[in-house]
Amino acid sequence: MKTRITELLGIRYPIIQGGMQWVGTAELAAAVSNAGGLGILTALTQPSPEALSREIHRCRGMTDQPFGVNLTILPSVKPPPYAEYLDVVIERGVKMIETAGNSPKDFIEKLKRHGVRIVHKCTSVRHALSAERNGVDAVSIDGFECAGHPGEDDVPGLVLIPLATRVLRIPVVASGGIADGRGMAAAMALGAEGVNMGTRFCATVEAPIHEQIKQALVKASERDTQLIFRTLRNTGRVLKNAVSDEVVATERRPGGCEFSDIQPLVAGARGRGALQSGEVDAGLVWAGQVVGLIDDIPTCDELLQRMVAQCRESLARASAWAGAEVAEAT
Repeated sequence: MKTRITELLGIRYPIIQGGMQWVGTAELAAAVSNAGGLGILTALTQPSPEALSREIHRCRGMTDQPFGVNLTILPSVKPPPYAEYLDVVIERGVKMIETAGNSPKDFIEKLKRHGVRIVHKCTSVRHALSAERNGVDAVSIDGFECAGHPGEDDVPGLVLIPLATRVLRIPVVASGGIADGRGMAAAMALGAEGVNMGTRFCATVEAPIHEQIKQALVKASERDTQLIFRTLRNTGRVLKNAVSDEVVATERRPGGCEFSDIQPLVAGARGRGALQSGEVDAGLVWAGQVVGLIDDIPTCDELLQRMVAQCRESLARASAWAGAEVAEAT
């Protein structure tokens, strides 16, 4: 399957594993890359730039295919050493970086000087246009269905993807709400040249999370996610559980809510503990509405082969329908 994304990233299939905190490790990234997609290591899952360097080395021992690194840039009282993490990406010869959060404009010139391709994740067309002007190579556009932070505009992918592809000159990757080849075919029909999946890759054999969490994703319906941080204008979508219920209840109480009121509930260490222990109610488990489409736990290779075949079948079927209508009309 050739698109500008496969050409840009040097991969067989235009399928990217999105960066996910605590999940984007060498095991998963290498499995996705070996299957023909693009695996992504999550930089800030590693406690230091030196640890990221070791993880890149470990990933190279598992695959000879291209893989990338995600760096999510967020405002913080004590921010991580973003520049040092980026230096590791360059020094280790990684040729693709997925950026998210704040604009990566301060780092773009240096990254491009060293031949690093930049795919920036956005939740709105206006931010995608800004990223294009700043010089990124491609944009990953996140619809409202996605896990993580979908922005504050609440625009779903079916609207957001064609809006983005209509105005952007650089390639667009569709993200959020995609779990199979039918979603991939739909995204490509809307003008996207690749897809980005996070939640779906959590429910694979190689994902470094507890089997009970994977089973919870399989059992969940499309109605089993919840929006948190709405009152703080930092909306996040997570799997519905006891912790997310308490967060939402705290946000809705009379008198309002400060972040400090919910900070103990949403601490990253609690979420990491849930993923490792398998206790679904132990912390936040980030997941998108796409859980409603997940009903098994394949290997990454099985998932990608199935997706590509289903995508081709879906596009061929739609083309046949269109051809039949044309023939009937003439």
